Amino acid sequence: MLNFDFYNPTRIIFGKDRLDGIDKYVPADATVLITYGGGSAKRSGLIDKVKTVLGNRKVYEFGGIEPNPRYETLVKAVGIVRNEKIDFLLAVGGGSVIDGTKFIALASCYDGDSRDLLKYGLAPIPFDVIGKAVPFGTVLTLPATGSEMNNGAVISYGHGKYPVMSELVFPKFSILDPTLTFTLPKMQVANGVIDAFVHTTEQYLTYPVDGKVQDRMAEGILQTLIEISETTVAEPENYDARANHVWSATLALNGLIGAGVPQDWATHMIGHELTALFGIDHGQTLAIVLPALLEVRREQKRAKLLQYAERVWHIESGSEEEKIDLAIQKTREFFEGLGVKTYLSQYGVGADKIPVIVEQLKAHGMTALSETQDLTLDIIQKILERAM
Repeated sequence: MLNFDFYNPTRIIFGKDRLDGIDKYVPADATVLITYGGGSAKRSGLIDKVKTVLGNRKVYEFGGIEPNPRYETLVKAVGIVRNEKIDFLLAVGGGSVIDGTKFIALASCYDGDSRDLLKYGLAPIPFDVIGKAVPFGTVLTLPATGSEMNNGAVISYGHGKYPVMSELVFPKFSILDPTLTFTLPKMQVANGVIDAFVHTTEQYLTYPVDGKVQDRMAEGILQTLIEISETTVAEPENYDARANHVWSATLALNGLIGAGVPQDWATHMIGHELTALFGIDHGQTLAIVLPALLEVRREQKRAKLLQYAERVWHIESGSEEEKIDLAIQKTREFFEGLGVKTYLSQYGVGADKIPVIVEQLKAHGMTALSETQDLTLDIIQKILERAM
């Protein structure tokens, strides 16, 4: 097992009817900015419920954070934070709203050009660059990204999607009430299952380091998602299925299963470019890239792919090659069974766009990806060809 530091200070408030936690954990004298997305939280009455719980605190609202939160939108909220002396943020929404709120929390305390915060990639922003952020909490409405219990965000700017990482933006608390997700469209639920699944594989399908606890936790999350996926999509008000979906998505990316083991993230980095260039949903891009990547990288990932085949998909017969083939096939069928297409051509993206995607990755410095930093642009081209 590799050396690691593990730190996660986020308080989780899980279950039905837990909005009262807002009053308990938002300071009584706080001036609060509620952030949200396209308006469903407003139309459903959730924002009004949140404001009721906030009581006599001074409250402002900022809506319109996009599914892939854009820098240009978020800086408008930064202006409100500074002008109105906001000292607590409350994100009401899914991962994009929470990601956007993390950036607002950082940028509001940064004296320079806030675009500087986009340049660090998967490395944490140094404390000598920014040493504080506006504290915030979350009310989760879409189980997918795990942003409600981690220190990362992804922000869109120009034609790129930029990771932003800082220990300063762990939420102070997150309210995870599965009933608040019941009205989600089926495709968003399916995308959320896939996002959580691939978050897990990015930390699991690498190479063995004898991280037995991390492996078993990852396998448990993957098996749970497989078990409940059809139900959570088809029966949106099945509380037990949705509760397991919500908690699986949180555990998939709160740092626990990735502590002390290698991590890949190439599927995500390639997927980000597909979203930026073609507007394909994040979860859908992961379903496109992962099976193709596993095919191309099967030798580098052989030991863990065999473990994945046997422990997650219960494939016990056949040669090693046959086990790996079937595990990748079952992964693709799992995504397709949720109604998500797994080839670029099915989204109207032809082979002529492969050079464009590769150039975007090059422009964003994504030239040595994977758990071993040997995933070059030439190999990425092969993955994209497989994904056609």
